[in-house]
Amino acid sequence: MNLKSRFQSKIDSVRIDHTAPHLDVAIGDKLISWFPSVPREYVVVCIGTDRSTGDALGPLVGSFLTEMKPRHLSVFGTLEHPVHATNLHEYIKEINHVHKNPFIIAVDACLGKTHSVGKIIATEGPLQPGAALNKPLPAVGDVHLTGVVNVSGFMEYSVLQNTRLAIVVEMAKKIAGLLESIDYRLIHHRKAPAVVVPQIKSSTL
Repeated sequence: MNLKSRFQSKIDSVRIDHTAPHLDVAIGDKLISWFPSVPREYVVVCIGTDRSTGDALGPLVGSFLTEMKPRHLSVFGTLEHPVHATNLHEYIKEINHVHKNPFIIAVDACLGKTHSVGKIIATEGPLQPGAALNKPLPAVGDVHLTGVVNVSGFMEYSVLQNTRLAIVVEMAKKIAGLLESIDYRLIHHRKAPAVVVPQIKSSTL
């Protein structure tokens, strides 16, 4: 679980509500634009725990995506085998051992402002997991996806425990579908679907 800051405006990112049409194209185009020109081994690291409703977004994404059997994305972090605070260091070592020069897409839940709940955010650069709960964890990812599952500001741990499962599951399905579309585009030379997507205005969390 990370915490989106209003001071991140200089970082390249795009955010859109999880119910918006053509979500996979809008965010997918941005993600693909950040991918290296020379193909690497692509790894998705889904961070979180099934012991907290709000923080289960990552493991749910990992489980849904694994069921889709992606061909060019290796997935770490599922409901059965979650990647969380106590084993993150070990998973990072394993990923770097198994994959040569991996390009990592990190996925995590986050807290934000009221009007941002339900938004999915793609950001260039690493994710800082555990920030919302003041846990000193290593930064993860070359790019990252986060879903705003609830409101920040007070008793974050309790907020996570009392987050509605319905919105977390729905957002996890959308993120998994987005990543499946990324996998498809990697297979087919990154050609984007022929869909016209309106410009997305950024907003502050």
